[in-house]
Order: sequence, then C-alpha cells, then structure tokens
Amino acid sequence: MYVVHSIFEVPPEKADEVIAIYKNRSGLVDKAPGFINFSLLQNDRQPGELTVQILWEKKQDYLDWVTGEDYKRIHELEKKYPDKELANIVPKVHKYQVVAE
Repeated sequence: MYVVHSIFEVPPEKADEVIAIYKNRSGLVDKAPGFINFSLLQNDRQPGELTVQILWEKKQDYLDWVTGEDYKRIHELEKKYPDKELANIVPKVHKYQVVAE
C-alpha cells in the first residue's frame, strides 16, 4: 500500500469552510485505478492544520493519478477559488510506502 499526505495550514477561523469544501468534493479520485480511501484529518491541537490522506494500492497508481487529466482538472479549480488566501495555499506532500501492517 502507498500513502500520501498533503498537509496544509489555514487560518483557524476558516477551517470549517475548508472542511465543508472537502465534504462536498468531486470524488473523481475515488474512481482512479488503485484508489483505496480518502480522509481529511484535522489536528487536535492546531485546528487550522489539515491533512488530506489518500491510500493507494501501489505507488504507480498514485503516479498515474497525478499525471492524469482528472487530477489536473481538480487542481485548476482550486486555483480559481474566490478566497485568494485559501487558493494560494501550497501543501507539504509526504509519501509513504507501507512496509508492515
């Protein structure tokens, strides 16, 4: 299994707005080959720190997703978000190969 975390910080007062966006996400990634699960995580101590966690069957599935048209389409929409402060956030991406379960 391959795990990808996209960690980003938003102003704490905007966290609920961002969470609502993710609750209403397109779901395009869910249809990608090798997709296992999507989760949005919120830090208990820092409510403005959010992490998108996506589980993949294997690393190549993730690489295929990030080079595909649906990925590009989703991320182009993010750049057009009306709140420029949120639209300009760049996440820190961490990638992990699961080595034991």
